[in-house]
Amino acid sequence: MKKAIYTLAFIGTLYSCKTTQTPNQDEPVIASIDLVNVENDKVSVEINPDKFTTANTTFYIPKTVPGTYSTDNYGKFIENFKALDYNGNELEFEKVDDNSWFVPNAKDLDKVSYQVNDTYDIEGEEGVFSPSGTNIEAGKNFMLNLHGFVGYFENEKEEAYQLQIKRPHSLIPGTALSKTVAASTSMEFKEDIFSLKRYFEVIDNPIMYATPDTTSFMVEGMEVLINVYSPNKKYTSKSIKPGIEKMISAQKQFLGEIDNTGKYAILLYLSDSETQDARGFGALEHHTSTVVVLPESMQPQQLEKTMTDVVSHEFFHILTPLNVHSKEVHYFDYNDPKMSQHLWMYEGVTEYFANLFQINQGLIDKQDFYGRISDKIKTAQQFDDTMPFTEMSKNILEEPYKDSYYNVYLKGALIGMALDIRLRELSDGDMGILDLMKALSNKYGMDKPFNDEELFNDIVSLTYPEIRTFLETYISGSTPIPYQEFFEKVGLTESEAQVNTGYFIKGQIPYIDGDPATKELFFRENIEFNSFLKKLGVKGGDIIKSVNDEEYNIQNVYNLIMTAESWEEGEKVNFVVVRDGEEVELGTTASQPTDTETTLTEEELSENSQEVKLRNAWLKG
Repeated sequence: MKKAIYTLAFIGTLYSCKTTQTPNQDEPVIASIDLVNVENDKVSVEINPDKFTTANTTFYIPKTVPGTYSTDNYGKFIENFKALDYNGNELEFEKVDDNSWFVPNAKDLDKVSYQVNDTYDIEGEEGVFSPSGTNIEAGKNFMLNLHGFVGYFENEKEEAYQLQIKRPHSLIPGTALSKTVAASTSMEFKEDIFSLKRYFEVIDNPIMYATPDTTSFMVEGMEVLINVYSPNKKYTSKSIKPGIEKMISAQKQFLGEIDNTGKYAILLYLSDSETQDARGFGALEHHTSTVVVLPESMQPQQLEKTMTDVVSHEFFHILTPLNVHSKEVHYFDYNDPKMSQHLWMYEGVTEYFANLFQINQGLIDKQDFYGRISDKIKTAQQFDDTMPFTEMSKNILEEPYKDSYYNVYLKGALIGMALDIRLRELSDGDMGILDLMKALSNKYGMDKPFNDEELFNDIVSLTYPEIRTFLETYISGSTPIPYQEFFEKVGLTESEAQVNTGYFIKGQIPYIDGDPATKELFFRENIEFNSFLKKLGVKGGDIIKSVNDEEYNIQNVYNLIMTAESWEEGEKVNFVVVRDGEEVELGTTASQPTDTETTLTEEELSENSQEVKLRNAWLKG
């Protein structure tokens, strides 16, 4: 999962060990979703299992799902739960917690029914990251992240499912799934039927229903589907297509022979800043699709760049954790999650690839790439650099580890970079981290998980004995990475320079953040501000109340960013901030913001030098 522009909540993936399963049932679990008869912005759902032979059972809605690294309690959005017998009579049940309902007389249970409320139009979205959230807008849009709609019965996550979705004629499904039936059962609605092998496949295949706006293209035998919902029609799938096609073509070229995805769907939901709508911007990965939520107010060039950074990250998840993962990932327990210790690989290496492929394929120049690496180093230094990454990963749901999650996109990516350089050094340029991931993919694959504690042994056996020292020193150990030592290997040196920034964002690093619970925007603490913010006199922790008499919060933060870009040199700018509970007025004039940046520059070396050869192998493969 990748968040864009600013981080309103930390994200992460929660995995657990396999529970004991009952044998496969003869009939699939039938999950019926009614998108036609929407009542009070709620959708009705029925879950009909095969006949129970156990005395009792428990029905669950996920507490957390893969890719989110957070406890979201999707059961909070379930209302009017009922357990029904074969005559339609209600059975007794006990609501155990937000996400589970105990039914004592399971042998008489025919099905359960309930209504689902969505997250996008709830203030603060209850902390749910929008790309993993849900939307219900009758006749216009339904974002079906199915973990928010479809639950499972105790010990039955491995049973087959059949989704039966009743929808208006005017809306079509955007999904990587193939329909087994698209029956026109009445003049008022159609019914789509999807067959899935197990519950994981249900939640791994989001569906976005909207008025038709879809396009597709082929890349080396893979069909890419683009589905767009733009409430004010600012963007269409065709306007998005050129940038996406260029990006994924470059990714496929970078990946080479890796080819385990025949169809890939990109579901882009563009949020309306003028209404109560999704506000957690970024994406959530799946095996064959990704859900992206971004503000519709973004300018075309900015949208294309953000899509490249965000969607490329999600697409690279086809390597890990989707194709290389531990048993904690494979046998995920949605209501009692246990973590793998290898977030450095699942998210960190993925984020590294999302940047490396762009320089490798000529989408950005070398100085842009070096600048991104420098930014990650600078921001990563705000976190505890001695915290072992494996320890943080294993305990990511607990304090103090969960507050370090964002570091997986920073130091996690830098671990990938340093390991890549070390592998290139040991192999005289012939082997990099992409080759390692391909080897791990060949050894394991989508359906064969590894043992969490054995991954380092596997990596060493596939590479070099010296790599064990790297893994145990910088990943499971507490030693900070000596970045300059690795840069010297590839002929790079660090130097300081003044660079231009945005008023509120420097490259991929924001100066502001937001609290989804209060909707407040605030200036980040423990970060060096640009020249404009220093001149303005802001302090870390200041809450933004208004700018030039316009009030701002996380609902309209992009309006603030876009408005600031139009400020004229010398124009008066007035802020009202809340500092220590008191309103403070701040004023200055607009000017090009600058910031001091530690940059990487290439040393003056012969093209035949070992450093330049190693650098070329690192960046160009």
